[in-house]
Amino acid sequence: MAHKILEEAQEMNDLLIKWRRDLHQIPETDLELPKTVEYISKRLDEMNVEYKVFPEVSVIIAQIGKGDKCFLLRSDMDALPVEEETGLEFASKNGCMHGCGHDLHATILLGAAKILKAHEEELPGVVKLLFQPGEETFRGAKAAVEAGVLENPHVDAAFAAHVFAAIPYGTIGYGVEAMASVYGFKITLTGRGGHGSAPEGCIDPINAGVEVYHALQALIARECPPSAEAALTIGQFTAGNAANVIPERCVLQGTLRTFNEEVRTILIRRINEIVPAVAAAYRTTCEIEELSNVPSVTCNEELNAEYIKSIESLENPGTTINGGFHVMGSEDFAVISAKIPASYFVVGAGVEDQSKWKGQHNPKILFNEKALPLGAAMYAKIAMDWLAK
Repeated sequence: MAHKILEEAQEMNDLLIKWRRDLHQIPETDLELPKTVEYISKRLDEMNVEYKVFPEVSVIIAQIGKGDKCFLLRSDMDALPVEEETGLEFASKNGCMHGCGHDLHATILLGAAKILKAHEEELPGVVKLLFQPGEETFRGAKAAVEAGVLENPHVDAAFAAHVFAAIPYGTIGYGVEAMASVYGFKITLTGRGGHGSAPEGCIDPINAGVEVYHALQALIARECPPSAEAALTIGQFTAGNAANVIPERCVLQGTLRTFNEEVRTILIRRINEIVPAVAAAYRTTCEIEELSNVPSVTCNEELNAEYIKSIESLENPGTTINGGFHVMGSEDFAVISAKIPASYFVVGAGVEDQSKWKGQHNPKILFNEKALPLGAAMYAKIAMDWLAK
């Protein structure tokens, strides 16, 4: 049966590639994914898989099998507000891009659904399939939980995975502290705008913003233990639209990531202390808005071991298992893993030509589509084995 599952996935390789490329051409962001939801719903209809759509948040929850035990498989399906530069013939042209591989994730879960549906009579329980929006904005998992994905029936354990374009195809990575927590914030500094020739009559929010930026970087340099894993990044600094105008406002957006909850608590408190103080020193007012607050992805060690055995039983000679997955990136699957036993793995999807490897979110990123059947088989086998256990 183990080898057959992989064979079944490989036999639908052309179909998986078609699904992935179709999805790649209709990228949508955050919690508004109408075209993506419609496409995936049609595929589930073709498989005769039961599902429910929550259109207000673009959540799809499907279900296969019957019984008391329930296992959750999750894939995200949202894209990024990035202009694609891959040059692929199926590249997106709508100003957004699947630059993180979520089109592969959704396809892998569709492939797993097809396999599981074919073996539905053999399942000693229920497999739920969560097609999740809003991972990039850290809002989708919360929306799915609020939609009831973990209940009716109650989910006992879960699994999710992420393709990485800068890791060799066939590599499966896992760990306990898999991904860092994230606190996302937006700082709005308001001054007094005016003519660039008369700065003395203005209150320059850009000047205040520069000082806020430096003060936040000093938090990591001077208030965070050198042994702590922490990263504070300002990814957006926006102000003004003319060279000779001092603007009224300046906006900074950033993220704080760490695995250490004590450090996380202290630094969040210090952000909210330092920013108002610096803003006041430069005569601006400030507003701090929390954009996201997601814990780290902590995986269940026992489930890690079980899931690895399932993957190894697929007898794929090209698979390499690496137990060192521990990265500063963040994932809102943490909202689920904080509530039920779960694990989160990484799947290598680097193309054969390593000179073309790019990191996640790069406009030129390429993914190896060989990861599609392996991922589908892996998802299906993990679910089947857990229910059988």
